[in-house]
Amino acid sequence: MQIDWNELFLGSESWDFLLQIIFRTAVMFLVIIFGIRLLGKRGVKQLSVFELVVIIGLGSAAGDPMFYREVGLLSSIIVFAVIILFYTLVVYLIGRSKKIEILLEGKPILLIENGEFAIENFKKEKLGSDEFFAELRMKSISHLGQIEFAIEETSGEISIFFFEDNDVKYGLPVLLNSLQKSTTVFLEERHYSCTFCGFTEIKSQDSENTCKKCGKHHWVASINRRRIA
Repeated sequence: MQIDWNELFLGSESWDFLLQIIFRTAVMFLVIIFGIRLLGKRGVKQLSVFELVVIIGLGSAAGDPMFYREVGLLSSIIVFAVIILFYTLVVYLIGRSKKIEILLEGKPILLIENGEFAIENFKKEKLGSDEFFAELRMKSISHLGQIEFAIEETSGEISIFFFEDNDVKYGLPVLLNSLQKSTTVFLEERHYSCTFCGFTEIKSQDSENTCKKCGKHHWVASINRRRIA
């Protein structure tokens, strides 16, 4: 089979269009920088869902004229202007209305309260336990008893508020594979934590294995070590 190298590298375009691509890319690169500057610093850091949509829209508008001959630069620049004007209008409306802000950007969600999962809130968020535990471990957290509050911000970041060292409680361990050591029977009297909600209490051999908070039946031995900053 003979390879058409010209088609492989150029597709349906001609060599003279390569110079246009260089020029088009340079122009759209400058337009992107100008557009991002107009959006402000928050348009680059800690993006909300709405801001992410705006960035994707700008990227799509910038990409097509770089290598499609039939897409003119002027039309893409107009798309840029419309997106930025719309963004500015929506930011203004968000500043004037809390309902619009919540609709477009969401609101912070309480995930952990006093060392236990806020179950109803946690179930609303698409967070797996492994993923969430990894987030906590990256903040040097070894168990939920170290945490007074954990809040998922509108940006998706997790804000953690810790107990003072002397107030750290027994809590559900979040160390690697810690939930794989769950049990439904209690061989010794000690603190145990529910693997589903983090509810923690002292259990003995004759204790019920039904969690008072969530009704689940699997527990792991709790720990109460202090956090290493």
